[in-house]
Amino acid sequence: MDNEPINTKNRKVRNTTLFICQTGLIAALYVALTYVFAPISFGAVQIRIAEALTLLPLLTPAAIPGVTIGCLLGNILGGGIPLDIIFGTLATLIAAVFTYLLRKRHPAFGAIPPIVSNTLIVPFVIKFAYGDTMALPLIMFCVCAGEIIACGAIGVPFVIALKKSGAFLQAKKTKKED
Repeated sequence: MDNEPINTKNRKVRNTTLFICQTGLIAALYVALTYVFAPISFGAVQIRIAEALTLLPLLTPAAIPGVTIGCLLGNILGGGIPLDIIFGTLATLIAAVFTYLLRKRHPAFGAIPPIVSNTLIVPFVIKFAYGDTMALPLIMFCVCAGEIIACGAIGVPFVIALKKSGAFLQAKKTKKED
């Protein structure tokens, strides 16, 4: 079966299967990282290590639904309130889409959308939905710092290493298929 040429129909099935598998694995990894690092993944002062995965859209479009579903499930299972679940997930979706749009640039540029998106959305949820008493600018600073650590210090080297390893190979056309 490995030696069979991939016809158009089989290639579409293979690409769809690859997309679904990558989406599921990324979502599961996001949830797992959120749980393993739960003590630092929630609150006004947070470093959500799973946010490093928001740079994966640089490697595969399957990461967009992957990190979005992972964030949604992580927030639900982490005991988030509805506003946090909705707006936290929205921040991650926005970040993933804009990161994907930067896929042809250096991975460091991919860290900008999640840092900006989460800095502009999450502090308002923490302040007004959860009623945190910390000043809004301080919450913004803390969330921004956590995102810089997760996305910049962890996510960028992680994506660079994955790129070098070829771990996220896309299904490719053969010369016969062109």
